[in-house]
Amino acid sequence: MELKFFILPVLAFFLGVGLRTIYNFPKEGVLLCLMVSFVLGLSWRRRSFASSAPTLLLLSLVFLFLALGIFRTELELSRFGNSDLEKLVGREVELVGRVVQEPEERLKSKHLYIKSGEDKILVFADRLTEVSYGDVVIVSGELSKPQSFVTDLGREFDYPKYLLVRGVEYQISFAEVSISGTVEGNYFVSTLLAAKHMFMSALEEIIPVPAVGLGEGLLLGVKSALGADIEDNFRRTGIIHIVVLSGYNIMLVVTFVMSLLSYIFKPKPRFFIGLLSIVSFALIVGLSATVVRASIMAALLITAQTWGRKYDVLRALFLAGLVMILINPLLLVYDIGFQLSFMATLGLILVVPHFENRLSSNKNFFGWRDFFIATLATQIAVLPLLIYHIGEVSLVAVLVNLLVLPVVPVAMLLTFIAGVFAFASVKLALVVGYLANLVLNYILFVADVFGRLSFASIVTPEIGPPFLFFMYGSISFIYFYLFSLKPEAESIKGWVIEEEEKAGSQSEPAQTKDLPIFFR
Repeated sequence: MELKFFILPVLAFFLGVGLRTIYNFPKEGVLLCLMVSFVLGLSWRRRSFASSAPTLLLLSLVFLFLALGIFRTELELSRFGNSDLEKLVGREVELVGRVVQEPEERLKSKHLYIKSGEDKILVFADRLTEVSYGDVVIVSGELSKPQSFVTDLGREFDYPKYLLVRGVEYQISFAEVSISGTVEGNYFVSTLLAAKHMFMSALEEIIPVPAVGLGEGLLLGVKSALGADIEDNFRRTGIIHIVVLSGYNIMLVVTFVMSLLSYIFKPKPRFFIGLLSIVSFALIVGLSATVVRASIMAALLITAQTWGRKYDVLRALFLAGLVMILINPLLLVYDIGFQLSFMATLGLILVVPHFENRLSSNKNFFGWRDFFIATLATQIAVLPLLIYHIGEVSLVAVLVNLLVLPVVPVAMLLTFIAGVFAFASVKLALVVGYLANLVLNYILFVADVFGRLSFASIVTPEIGPPFLFFMYGSISFIYFYLFSLKPEAESIKGWVIEEEEKAGSQSEPAQTKDLPIFFR
């Protein structure tokens, strides 16, 4: 199947989701799209041998997926605004509910997502409250609706829509929380989270602060131990992605696991164990948009390897996006993480091959050329979103990523080994932990040095949606002007084939050695 017969209908689905998320479309609009799709499909059927047949089929699919996008978003939005809790807003309430995901520890509070009946409520409890995933709790406090607020950079953050993506319409601040003694969480998830906390406790015994916080961030996406100053340095220098588990981190873990399994299992058993490992890791670190997108693409990668199919990274990206938006349409417009992750990966796929072809003759010391190209491509791809949503752009991101990314795999591996050794031999764990501490402190040092620079980042003027689309339109025009559509497709195809040939046969795990660059 030609690429356009997959990409364009998916884009039409995204368009339908985006339009319905922002505007209230009448049902007649969906029916009109379906009718147009039917007529075009009928015309294609009757003129299947005509030169215009492929265009008719493509247009039919586009209108069909446009209608499906609008309809799916309508179903999702109909879930909200019907709760019996609406009449209790502003009153003191006492609710019984189950903690449905791992509590999030913040500087002064603990965030609990409670499922009570059909409603999911965000509860702000005392930071010292001992609550775990699956606990049934009794919550007392004033029920309210989330409110938008202004960030430190002067941007209004639409907090209600941010929570709506997570299925939350109501919140209780300064809540009193008590455990009823009953546990109703999923046993598999509970076991994974318990193992995670045991691992973190072991790490904290052998690696000092603040390095251990960075190690936990690199491996598990835990930011609470970093501290506000360090987190601010990471954001100003453009490397915050390494501690919120970007696709780069996920693929490093997947590559390590699959390489390890290759010495133990044959391809088919390795596939199922690898798939289970990906799902387990995603559940442990939290199902953020970036983690889910990278996990789906990693699962598609090992599927292609196992069954001897060619892995098309562009199709994999759009398929991952389609699955995610189909499950939760509100991600498209209201989840910044999804937007940044998708566009960063798209930038890698479309831009990197051209730079690779032009710089292939240059020396690649320690992989720095690859990291430079990848960072530059992603910065270009996410720049309009950073200006629109956040209002801060790092001027040193390319340089700092060049200094930091090569040592991230080493830091992750040493931190992991130190944590594992802590359960077997404290002496060995201390030795490995010392090495991990050195590498982690190097990353902290680079972030601190560049983060202190007055010009490390700049605050950008606030822009509206029209200028956001204008910026992406300009980037697209420059891209297609420099690289015409046909050469671009051939370049990507040739690049992927070249990487596959370097990696060996599709049944061998070594095929993943250069793939983390795709999934950052």
